[in-house]
Amino acid sequence: QFAGYYAAIDQGYYDAACLDVTIVEGGVDIVPQTQLANGDVDFALAWVPKALASREAGANIVNVAQIYQRSGTLQVAFADSGIESPADFAGKTIGNWGFGNEYEVFAALGQEGLDPASDVELVGQNFDMAALLDGEIDAAEAMTYNEYAQVLEAINPDTGELYQPEDFNVISYEEVGVGMLQDAIWASGDRLESDPEYLDITTRFVAASIGGWLYCRDNVQECTDIVLAAGPTLGASHQLWQMNEVNKLIWPSPNGPGVMDELAWDRTVEIALNTPNLEGATVLTAEPTEGAYRTDIAIEALTLLAELGIPVAVTGEVYTPIEVTLNEGGA
Repeated sequence: QFAGYYAAIDQGYYDAACLDVTIVEGGVDIVPQTQLANGDVDFALAWVPKALASREAGANIVNVAQIYQRSGTLQVAFADSGIESPADFAGKTIGNWGFGNEYEVFAALGQEGLDPASDVELVGQNFDMAALLDGEIDAAEAMTYNEYAQVLEAINPDTGELYQPEDFNVISYEEVGVGMLQDAIWASGDRLESDPEYLDITTRFVAASIGGWLYCRDNVQECTDIVLAAGPTLGASHQLWQMNEVNKLIWPSPNGPGVMDELAWDRTVEIALNTPNLEGATVLTAEPTEGAYRTDIAIEALTLLAELGIPVAVTGEVYTPIEVTLNEGGA
C-alpha cells in the first residue's frame, strides 16, 4: 500500500530532492490526518473521505496528490452464494468493517433501492476473511490488494488445494459506480498559504514520491523486495500480490500520476454527503470548502522529475500488470 514511499527512499529520490524523509507508521492511536493537523508530521497519507471529514471538523489539510486513481474495495462471496451484484445483497448477511470504511457498501445498497436496516443483515467484520471462510457471513468486504488475496491463500477443505478465483464472486465497488477515492498525499493548508519554503518542499516531496511509484510500476519484484527488507509481517507472495494490485489502482493515471480526476472527486463527495450509515450519519454534512484539493502541485512535480534525475518515464495511459502466484498463507 505504501511501497512507493519506501522505494523513493531506497532509490535515493528523496535525497535527490534534498529531503530527509522519515516514514511514521499509522495505527489505532495514530491517525495520519490528525497528526498532520496537529503539526506532528509534515505530510499525511489518507483516504479522501476520512480526510474530508477531518477537514470539515476544522483541520486545514489539502489534497496535493491523488495517488490512487480508483477504489480497491470489493465485496467477496462464494460462487454458489447467489450474490453476483449488490442487488443480490437482499436477504443476505453482509460483512463490513465500519470505522468509516463502510460507505461504499451503503452507497451500493442505496443504488439498488435496498434499505440497509431491513433488506439486509449488516455484520461488523474484522479486517480479515475468517467470517466468510467460516460461513458466518454471505459476503465479506475486502481490498483488492489484501483481504481478497487472503482467501486465495487459504486451503479449500473440499479439494485440499488453495481456493481459486472461480470459487468466488467478486463485486468491485469501483465497477458498479460507487467507488470512493482512497490514498492521497495531504499537506497543511496553513503552511501552504503562509510558507513559500513549505510549498517548495511539498512539490519536491510529491515529485520524489511519484518517482517511487513509477519505479514500482516498472519494477514490481524489486519494489516488493524493498518492502520486504523494511520488515513487514506479511509473506513474500502476498506482498508481491499487493504490489501488483496497488499498481492497478494507480495506473493508468489518465491526467498524470498524482493529478486529481475531477469526476472521481465529485462522486466521492456526493457519496460522502448523501449516503447515511445505519446510525443515519454521513461522512460529510456540507460540501467541502474551497481549496480541499489542488492540482498545480502535482502538475509541477511531474515537470520536476527530470530535474531531480529520476530515471523513469512519466506515462499514465497504459499499465500491464504481472501474473502473481500466491502461496499458502501468502508465504
